[in-house]
Amino acid sequence: MDRKPKASNGVSRRRFMQIVAVAGGATACWQLGLFGSGKSLQSARRSLPIMGTVLNLAVYGPDRDRCEEALTKTIGTMQGLEAKLSRHMATSELAILNKTGLLHTPGKDILQVVAMAADISRKTSGAFDVTMLPLLLLHEEIRGNNDSLDSGRLAQAKKFVGYERLVQDGAGLRLAEPGMGVSLDGIGKGYIVDRGVATLREHGFNNVYVEAGGDLIVSGLKEAQTPWRIGIRNPRPQQEHKLVSIAVSDKAVATSGDYLQAFTPDLRHHHIIDPRLGFSPPELASCTVTAPNVALADGLATALMVLGKADALDLIESLDGCEAYLVGKDLKACNTTGFFS
Repeated sequence: MDRKPKASNGVSRRRFMQIVAVAGGATACWQLGLFGSGKSLQSARRSLPIMGTVLNLAVYGPDRDRCEEALTKTIGTMQGLEAKLSRHMATSELAILNKTGLLHTPGKDILQVVAMAADISRKTSGAFDVTMLPLLLLHEEIRGNNDSLDSGRLAQAKKFVGYERLVQDGAGLRLAEPGMGVSLDGIGKGYIVDRGVATLREHGFNNVYVEAGGDLIVSGLKEAQTPWRIGIRNPRPQQEHKLVSIAVSDKAVATSGDYLQAFTPDLRHHHIIDPRLGFSPPELASCTVTAPNVALADGLATALMVLGKADALDLIESLDGCEAYLVGKDLKACNTTGFFS
């Protein structure tokens, strides 16, 4: 699941510039002419650090001031959600849950994200599990030495993993036992992006683009009623690879990859961990998922990395409105039947 920096005040200026330099999803979109050149429309765009990555927004409308106002309100909404769902902000609901094991009156947003996460966990037979935080923290701690992970420490961390033990009791939310921990990194970012688009629509803007760390949704169409085109990042940019792009409209796109937060130079160990085994999955380098909303695409992209090619394709083919593009560590790609249609 996507890891956020431990600082509670976002990313540093240096980190921000590093992220901008490698933000493949956003860069590809701009290079492909994602935003069009509508002569009759005014546009407003913003980029800023959020959720440990870079948030990029663009909106088109007849009045530039109204575009700017809508972006300001949308950013406020998204930052407010980050303050609730980030495990790195000490006062967030999630941080309190992890510290105390109990939220007496959780807000509707964290309840909704937890419910969505549980649904994805059931669909993926536990390949996606927001309670895998103890495993993630253990691998982060021994970064660079993950091959020599002590079996006793691994077994101890695995004892605290199990999405069924994140329990909603009446109005409350609790962890079944001390030592458990939750990370919403693999779905919360997508939820926040979804809410950003919803805010823009509430202000009357339907031709919009909202992206954070490669997880994005586009709404409406470009000028001349043509769909947006989204570029898919090569997981090994040092190796020559043809740029792959897809045409989308009113659809979410999310990518997970072993290159995003690597723990070892060979990319064998990274931030995506199989919660059932305790190690990073060995088969895939990246997974791109299209879905009706970003939270679902975000969670599924992580789960597919864990499942591997065969099970991933079987799962996505069974889900209405979802498609996937998978790249193996050997850079051989495959996709579901409707991904490019």
